[in-house]
Amino acid sequence: MTARPSGAGMAKKIARGFFYSPKVAPYVLVLPFLISFLVFFFYPLISTVQMSFQNIAGFDEVRFIGLQNYANLLNDRFFSAIRVTFLYTFWTILILVPLPLFLAVLLNSKRKIGAGFFKAAYFIPQLTSVIVAGIFFRFAFSDSATALINTIVAAFGGEPVQWLKKSVPTMAVLVTLCVWRWLGVNIVYFLAGLQNISPELYESASMDGASAARKFLHITLPGVKPTIVYVITISVYGGFSMFAESYALFGTARTPGEIGSTMVGYIYQQAFVEARLGFGAAAGMALLLLVLLINVVQLKFFNAFETEA
Repeated sequence: MTARPSGAGMAKKIARGFFYSPKVAPYVLVLPFLISFLVFFFYPLISTVQMSFQNIAGFDEVRFIGLQNYANLLNDRFFSAIRVTFLYTFWTILILVPLPLFLAVLLNSKRKIGAGFFKAAYFIPQLTSVIVAGIFFRFAFSDSATALINTIVAAFGGEPVQWLKKSVPTMAVLVTLCVWRWLGVNIVYFLAGLQNISPELYESASMDGASAARKFLHITLPGVKPTIVYVITISVYGGFSMFAESYALFGTARTPGEIGSTMVGYIYQQAFVEARLGFGAAAGMALLLLVLLINVVQLKFFNAFETEA
């Protein structure tokens, strides 16, 4: 006589059949992501939207003030932060798209020498803490005549530069720090994109007598277009979310003359230094909408929304 399964065994069997069901298993697998998304993104987003319409003076002093926080955003400091962030993002994209693409093409060529060494060398800065890198750049670009960069400038007959006290040199330092940190990462992205281009296309072009320039324009660029769109998209996000680099360079979120104050630095200053949480939330929502708008425009420009029939 066959033994009947116990209650615990029967429950275990039913549970296994339930979770292994083709209709249930996919939802079980994505459940951890859904929970983390709801807890760490959706709920904070809804809370930020709610806070942006409030004046928060303490845990028990919350008052609804409508659009007043958004109206208060129309001030010189906020527009200065927008200008600095726009310039920073523009210059970083202008350098961190063509330069890593060019270097990736060189590393991917048949005549590459020491490609493994250069790949590692380009990627090492990404492994360095942004705070450590920022402190190093702060001392290297100090306005002292004995600072590293001013010593190099003096060797070529130049005068010491106040790198972190004027707007143009400060922007140059911020962009240099960004390029130093992210060049290797973008090279890896473009190398991955180049691997998806069939070598037969280049062979056919060579048989037709196409020059290296024509191969790059008509084969390489179209082949890495999705990678270019991706790099620009994350660069827009990275540029508008930049905070740690500026804070490490100046040791504060509010820089002298607002020359290095970004939008995230402005939000941090308002929300956590000046304790204006509602106003900081409104500035954060403005930043979110601005980034979404810019990315939608650039994705539309590259026809990223079009799908093949």
